[in-house]
Amino acid sequence: ISSSAYRRSNWKPIQTHAFYTSLEVSETIDLVECDGSSITVSCSEELVQSVETTLRSLTEEELEKLKNDLSLVSDFKQQKLEKEAQKNWDLFYKRNTVNFFKDRHWTTREFEELRGCRESENQKLVLLEAGCGVGNCIFPLLEEERNIFVYACDFSPRAVDFVKKNPLYHEKCCKAFQCDLTKDDLAASIPEGSVDVATLIFVLSAIHPEKMLLALGNIFKVLKPGGVILFRDYGLYDHAMLRFKPGSKLGENFYVRQDGTRSFFFSKERLAELFAGAGFLTSVNEYVLRETVNKKEGLCVPRVFLQSKFWKPSR
Repeated sequence: ISSSAYRRSNWKPIQTHAFYTSLEVSETIDLVECDGSSITVSCSEELVQSVETTLRSLTEEELEKLKNDLSLVSDFKQQKLEKEAQKNWDLFYKRNTVNFFKDRHWTTREFEELRGCRESENQKLVLLEAGCGVGNCIFPLLEEERNIFVYACDFSPRAVDFVKKNPLYHEKCCKAFQCDLTKDDLAASIPEGSVDVATLIFVLSAIHPEKMLLALGNIFKVLKPGGVILFRDYGLYDHAMLRFKPGSKLGENFYVRQDGTRSFFFSKERLAELFAGAGFLTSVNEYVLRETVNKKEGLCVPRVFLQSKFWKPSR
């Protein structure tokens, strides 16, 4: 797919449910991933209609249950989950090593800001990947020999170790370090006001809602004036949210998985408000629909993500 065709500005307002009205959907042609048994396909006119139909099929009773479920996990267990959050993510990477997430080769098609600078310009794009995991985003960029320098941090020390052991990791183009975005000062590892672009890709949803603003404020400090955060994460009523069973709810749109890791599901309005509270300006903030097909199981499920860009104001 040519870079000039990475996005079509064809907006389609669709009406679904009372809780999901006036959903703005952009048709994209950014992503095709296949692991042999399941495939996630990009939006098209047919896909938008398919996902819309699936969302409409959610009954009033199902959505009311999601909205009004008051059977929250106990305060004691919630405090335990917060206290053991790092341990749970470390155990996640101990079990799955580098094999759980696919490399994100789609990022440069969706976000032109990640394409780097030309060598002839004699400057590097300085990138921060906040929540780098095992490097599924940064190593495809480094493999393409883009003119960038990457700061990569993660909550899990084990994940950072996997990054440093990757053959593509070299200190001349990458610095990886462990960091809790909600309390560890990024400026201790990155000069303030030095980062051109930061990514938050399926990261903010794993942070407790009460601490999200702390993480964004931390990133704000190291971004240059005019720097941008590139964001993709779970949207409200994504399939992953709908499949949580009773006893998994921690708060409004906030759930815990069986392995103790947690996930928040964002509305567009909540996300914009959150970034505004940290001092950012909104450039793009939209729902992106996907459809995941598992051929072996004969399943077809709707995915709802939020994809956004938020800028640090220039002085």
